[in-house]
Amino acid sequence: MVKKTESISAGFSSAEIFVPEIGELSFPAAVDPPTFTEFALGVYPFLELQTFHRVYYRVLEAFARGEVRRLIVTMPPQHGKSVGATTLLPAYMLGLDPDLRVAIASYSGSLASKFNRRVQRILDSREYGVYFPATCIKQGTKPPGYIRTSEEVEVIDHRGGLLSVGREGSLTGNRVDCFILDDLYKDAMEANSPLVRANCWEWYTSVVRTRMHNASRELIVFTRWHEEDLIGTLLRLEPVEELHSWSQLEHPAVEGWLHLNFEALKASPPTELDPRQPGEALWESQHGVTLLAAKRRLDPVQFEAMYQGHPTVREGLLYGLNFTEYDDLPHEIVRRANYTDTADTGDDYLCSISYAVDSDGLIYVTDAVYSRAPMEETEPLVGDLLMRSGTRQALIESNNGGRGFARAVQALARDVRVEWFHQSGNKEARILSNAATVLHLVRWPRGWNLRWPDLYAHLTTYRRKFRANRWHDAADVVTGIVEHEVVDRSRKRLRGVRFA
Repeated sequence: MVKKTESISAGFSSAEIFVPEIGELSFPAAVDPPTFTEFALGVYPFLELQTFHRVYYRVLEAFARGEVRRLIVTMPPQHGKSVGATTLLPAYMLGLDPDLRVAIASYSGSLASKFNRRVQRILDSREYGVYFPATCIKQGTKPPGYIRTSEEVEVIDHRGGLLSVGREGSLTGNRVDCFILDDLYKDAMEANSPLVRANCWEWYTSVVRTRMHNASRELIVFTRWHEEDLIGTLLRLEPVEELHSWSQLEHPAVEGWLHLNFEALKASPPTELDPRQPGEALWESQHGVTLLAAKRRLDPVQFEAMYQGHPTVREGLLYGLNFTEYDDLPHEIVRRANYTDTADTGDDYLCSISYAVDSDGLIYVTDAVYSRAPMEETEPLVGDLLMRSGTRQALIESNNGGRGFARAVQALARDVRVEWFHQSGNKEARILSNAATVLHLVRWPRGWNLRWPDLYAHLTTYRRKFRANRWHDAADVVTGIVEHEVVDRSRKRLRGVRFA
């Protein structure tokens, strides 16, 4: 027999779902607790878990069972982070240990209370009672003497319960065994406010940390907004280990943090927990590559923070959005050339930029190849680039197999003079010292953010703090172009000057 009922979560569609009658429930016997994924699908049968959700839930289960004490999870918006960490997880933890005192904190008391009410609805459900019959909460006025409000609920006949508090709220007199901090900043405006960030940090150190004891656990889960937000500050002040393999859950550092970051568009190398190939979306059916690429074009800096988990302060950018664009090439073009830097490693990009120089020395980018494909694929791409852009001279850095690459490209573009050279200059010093010249002289075709989105994103989000950048390939090539066209040619002209 099947009974029709409404969803028990206010956070999801009110569409009706079908669950079996109590006598027909086919949940596992309560001898061994269910896995977190089994529990989630049991109480929320409407969930459609993707591969990354199952990874996420497995990590959350390690936290729930006390195998991990301090965990940071960063995830793009609308990917289910709060459903797992702030709705399902507290109910699961109270089932495993009814004496546990759990606190949920968010940017406002009303949002934290909303999470609390969702958890209570799970605790009230028949499905939950099958899994964890010992964890019960007050129904109406019975039994008397127990608390049940939208801010606090107690487990009957046990010491455990659930508290909710807004950022800067008080927890005076309350012991907390587990803190779950979800979205401590309402939006970018709050996260970009030094005052709000300072108040958030003070609240964290004076309220959250003071309520903890030796065995307390912390879970911080939210979308990144700013590199000096709570997570950014913890990354700077405390040991944090990036979570890439399951073996890390077996022996986590006692005092440090584990950090799991899900990028909306895979940019980092594949790992055991996230084996996607570069460029693949985290949740293609909901937030696909095309949609994410469009969002990145609108604001690369914000996209890197919110969707990739790599925030950057705009004031700390080397180039930012200050590049000049052009609609048409000038009539007086004196030279067409190309500069190519082959990839250092499998994770780096080959960057090849063709450009034209006018009589005033301004540099107009005309075409580009920016790819992480292997050399056997990029060689014909660069050869074709040189031919279609009318390049007469091409410079290729020979540091990383560039000499063999240059010979292969020369065979494909016989009308182009291909030269290779060894770049011996310090990359950091070269990029930083030539940044102003790059912005002053280099022009990009209008709409280049659509033609070369990765190239555009990596240049406009490149940071002044050299070691904070993951990729230097694009900045290295535009620096090489201005060095060749301005510095080197100026030196050659000076050598030819004769004084009477």
